[in-house]
Amino acid sequence: MARREDNRRNREEEDNEFIDRLVHINRVAKTVKGGRNMSFAALVIVGDEKGRVGFGKGKAREVPEAIRKATEEAKKTMIRVPLREGRTLHHDVRGRHGAGKILMRSAPPGTGVIAGGPMRAVLECLGVQDVVGKSVGTSNPYNMVRATFDALKRMESPRTIAAKRGKKVADIVSRRQDGASAPDAIEA
Repeated sequence: MARREDNRRNREEEDNEFIDRLVHINRVAKTVKGGRNMSFAALVIVGDEKGRVGFGKGKAREVPEAIRKATEEAKKTMIRVPLREGRTLHHDVRGRHGAGKILMRSAPPGTGVIAGGPMRAVLECLGVQDVVGKSVGTSNPYNMVRATFDALKRMESPRTIAAKRGKKVADIVSRRQDGASAPDAIEA
């Protein structure tokens, strides 16, 4: 009995640490022999505002049930994204899904989240405070969310790059600050 209560408490604590944003609800009608069957599809973003975020889709006859299903799926598919100083991205990044293309750039402190619609919801749930984002192509929320996640999956921190190259973080960061590796600085 005590184990069940502990599991229930752990689930409640886990639910409290996440925030969720409803991005889109779509009413779907299926025509059948007796008339139309109405159902609802929901797109939800879930994040902990500390570098973890996920998205999910849910479909049901009623809106609350669709949202619940989408939230559960979003919690299962969460990804971890490295953030610089816990407030912005490490580098500029592009993402693409279908006709949806997005560009996200890191920004100085105090800029805020300058992004529209579904991309803003993803970035706010992720915990990014300063970023500039632009979406080009489609305004379909499903494709925009997937393009945003494609970009976030490409995000790498100096620590992961140093580990791949077998170097120290200081070697990579100091090179970047010197400007020696910048394409504009190379002149023969």
